[in-house]
Amino acid sequence: MNRLGKKANETLIEMALSADGEECNGPETISTAGSEIPSSSEGLNSTETTLLIPEHQVIDKRHQSKDSIFFRDGVRRIDFVLSYVDDLNKEWEKKLERRKEFESNLQKAGLELETEDKKESEDGKIFFVKIHAPWEVLITYAEVLNIKVPIRENDIPPMVENPLDCVLFPLRLPEKVMHPEPDYFTAPFSKDKQELYLINDESTFFSPSMRNRIVNYILTRCPYGTEEGKKKFGIKRLLNNGTYTAAYPLHDCQYWKKASDPNCDSERYTLYMEWARFLRFYKEQPLVLIRKYYGEKIGIYFAWLGFYTEMLFLAAVVGLICFLYGLFTMDENMSSKEICDPAIGGEIIMCPLCDRDCEYWRLNTTCESSQYSHLFDNVATLFFAIFMGIWVTLFLEFWKRRQARLKYEWDLVDFEEEQQQLQLRPEYEAKCTQKKKNPVTQEMEPYLPLTSQAVRFCISGATVLFWVSLIIASMIAVIVYRLAVYAASASLMENTQTLQPISGVLTPQLATSVTASCLNFVIIMILNFFYERIAIWITDMEIPRTHMEYENRLTMKMFLFQFVNYYSSCFYVAFFKGKFVGYPGAYTYMFNRWRNEECDPAGCLIELTTQLTIVMAGKQIWGNIQEAIVPWICNWWGRRKARNNPENLYSRWEQDHDLQTFGALGLFYEYLEMVIQFGFITLFVASFPLAPLLALMNNILEIRVDSWKLTTQYRRPVAAKAHSIGVWQEILNGMAILSVVTNAFIVAFTSDMIPRLVYYYAYSENEDSPMSGYINNSLSVFLISDFPERNEPKENPENFVICRYRDYRYPPDHEKKYLHTMQFWHILAAKLAFIIIMEHVVFIVKFFVAWMIPDVPADVKAKIKREKYLTQKILHEYELEKLKERLCQGDTRATEKEFIATEGRMELSRAM
Repeated sequence: MNRLGKKANETLIEMALSADGEECNGPETISTAGSEIPSSSEGLNSTETTLLIPEHQVIDKRHQSKDSIFFRDGVRRIDFVLSYVDDLNKEWEKKLERRKEFESNLQKAGLELETEDKKESEDGKIFFVKIHAPWEVLITYAEVLNIKVPIRENDIPPMVENPLDCVLFPLRLPEKVMHPEPDYFTAPFSKDKQELYLINDESTFFSPSMRNRIVNYILTRCPYGTEEGKKKFGIKRLLNNGTYTAAYPLHDCQYWKKASDPNCDSERYTLYMEWARFLRFYKEQPLVLIRKYYGEKIGIYFAWLGFYTEMLFLAAVVGLICFLYGLFTMDENMSSKEICDPAIGGEIIMCPLCDRDCEYWRLNTTCESSQYSHLFDNVATLFFAIFMGIWVTLFLEFWKRRQARLKYEWDLVDFEEEQQQLQLRPEYEAKCTQKKKNPVTQEMEPYLPLTSQAVRFCISGATVLFWVSLIIASMIAVIVYRLAVYAASASLMENTQTLQPISGVLTPQLATSVTASCLNFVIIMILNFFYERIAIWITDMEIPRTHMEYENRLTMKMFLFQFVNYYSSCFYVAFFKGKFVGYPGAYTYMFNRWRNEECDPAGCLIELTTQLTIVMAGKQIWGNIQEAIVPWICNWWGRRKARNNPENLYSRWEQDHDLQTFGALGLFYEYLEMVIQFGFITLFVASFPLAPLLALMNNILEIRVDSWKLTTQYRRPVAAKAHSIGVWQEILNGMAILSVVTNAFIVAFTSDMIPRLVYYYAYSENEDSPMSGYINNSLSVFLISDFPERNEPKENPENFVICRYRDYRYPPDHEKKYLHTMQFWHILAAKLAFIIIMEHVVFIVKFFVAWMIPDVPADVKAKIKREKYLTQKILHEYELEKLKERLCQGDTRATEKEFIATEGRMELSRAM
């Protein structure tokens, strides 16, 4: 096995910096074995042939397993694969020089390369460069990346068994799947203390996910030359400029069968069989195996998604009960009874829905819609709004506890955010040519001048403002569409005899709401398509300094856009529609042309429910199509070429090359999708108690779709660490607070609950049936002769004298003609009082619950302290033993004071 040369202890960046002044001394013999020399007619010149493909190596793929993840010697594991196409275009020579320099520097960093000739690839066009990280490279960068490794098997007794385990047994997975390896005490790796760690086999000591993470770290920082006076480095730039076509770690086997090589763990197969199949939807997730195979960052996402889905079960059950309450009490709803009664609703003549072309109509034509409105607008609505305000707090607080437990179990308690997330981005280092001294490290670091930052932020802010304005403009366009179609559909339904049979179900309000919601959804998808690319472009243009800054800036831009894009139409229906209508003879107009929409006599809540259902369900269906069907079609199309090839010729790296790429923003879009859904079920849940049930069903499918596509349709992502869901936690907290406000306003202003309660307690005149007469009380009287010419219908065949409209105004014969009545002000005061009371009650309960539930469970705190104590004890004992050895060997540097100090640290550790 090759070892590093005299610079083995240096990191790659140190080596690269030293290479500016002198050549770095790498290993003298680096393996690039395994490729047959292509002829010059196939695109390689003699220089590249000499560098990449030694002449003494001859390929014999007949003896190589299709699922081999090792070099041809069968010993060295393939940790990463690079691929490129040898195209003879005008930049061919430049790409060739970049590859030669890049691969030479990889070798100087200690990596071992083996190149597969294009003649041996399936299509005869692609070269594959296989990369292996030897032991010296792994231990060097394990120390740089502060990777924790086992030092002793965990002796802390396991938790007391849950009494419900017998009940939950059908949901459990086998223990070998849930916990594929023993639990260990761990400590950050140090090259100087290798005897301390449980190193049974150097080839398996670092897991494949650790190995590909280390190699990726090297690839992202490896230089490949100087262009235009700037030093260039990093595999990302080489992928962007076409020097390489792909860079990826390998899956360990095919997903539908185990690997033929006994040295492979076949974890991909286990994940597919136990996790990624939809028939396992009721089973728990093997989070430990997911973390081991894909890394902590992906593991924490699936842990959060699974926990969110579990918590949705309770909300879905309560929401379903509230919906069933509305369903079973439909016949008892006095408002819809009066609307449907021919003697009451049939005798109430309503004012026209539009100017000139619309006719007078009878209230009982909205009988069906008023009955359906009761499904969501009843007493249970208030209870469910309060319940969801408390539920969201429980969800966030219990997730913090779950996250704290995972941090302990996954060795992330001492995870250094600064080291992992606050490292300078390679793009920042490449684009910032100016340098200044870091006041902490006293080293020269690249920086972006303040003037350049200001200009970039101004451009970024202007771009975001433009796109948000575009969303608002599109929403206004949809509102104009609603107003125009509302008037047209009202006129059409009144004047067309063939539509009369369905006029009770398909009211002008419902027809307008459904078509406008569908149109709004289409506009949302179109704007999303463009803005996703714009957001990435402007974030790149800002040149964020660290990976954390990049993710946070992109997250906030995308969330702001998605928030406005998805929720603006719901906010319009909930808080604006029907609120600024005016009254007959003095209607309010948009742009002095289109008359503002009115709500149904039974309220606007049913229209908000329709809007929410269409946008939420449409987004979920479209999202699953994008996530599952599109990658499957792309992979199916790409695999057609391999159907006629023998199995032993279609190698593991070629199979993975034909899969889709799970990009750096793959998890970002998954989180964004779920957070937008979280907004739907919290911000507007008072209007649709079934929203949590829809979300629950979607998430059960989402977990399996995400796991299926990650396991079967995508290349293996590079493992990455993360100890939390990051900035999404703060976004969820903000939405939880906002949801209390929005639901209080929905109950007060969108639903008809407060006006009914005011009538029930203050204005009802029938003690036996307090709600009788409510509809008549909620409709004001207008004298038709007071219509101005602009509003008056063209025809009045039945010579109606008065018409009714939804408002609380004095009648035409009153001295305060058409002014608001005292009941209007009573209702407004009751609405404002309700908002204040509900918000304070829910917020007090929320803060009390948050205070009562500690973020870190007590047993986890105890385990963390216990593990820290034992780890320190082990390290101190190790140091003491090494000191004793030095004293016994006569090392004069090992003084008696040093021995006493070491023992003192051990005593202090015990006391702590």
